[in-house]
Amino acid sequence: QAQLVESGGGLVQAGGSLRLSCAASGRTFSRYIMGWFRQAPGKERGFVAAISRSGDSTIYADSVKGRFTISRDNAKNTVYLQMNSLKPEDTAVYFCAADRSDTLHLPSSRNLYDYWGQGTQVTVSS
Repeated sequence: QAQLVESGGGLVQAGGSLRLSCAASGRTFSRYIMGWFRQAPGKERGFVAAISRSGDSTIYADSVKGRFTISRDNAKNTVYLQMNSLKPEDTAVYFCAADRSDTLHLPSSRNLYDYWGQGTQVTVSS
């Protein structure tokens, strides 16, 4: 079972940038599709981005497309989320997740992910 630990969250002004990291334990990281989700107070956890096992394919939520970039380094067992041009509405707890299935499709549904990190808070001030 993979253990995921997020880091890199914090307080930033609107228009600023942050890079989140998610480090995974174990030797099977390269077999997982990885995703980022976020949850604002009073809202459901929603999809942000996902990346294929090799890193050559990505998908994004419309709300972050062009501003956020997901990437991974399989040698370091780490997935990243570079967040630029941050807006107050990006404020949320950000979670990374791993899909251990054999699917070739990048899932955006949180129900299809098997392992989750504990989350890291991102706060964007106006």
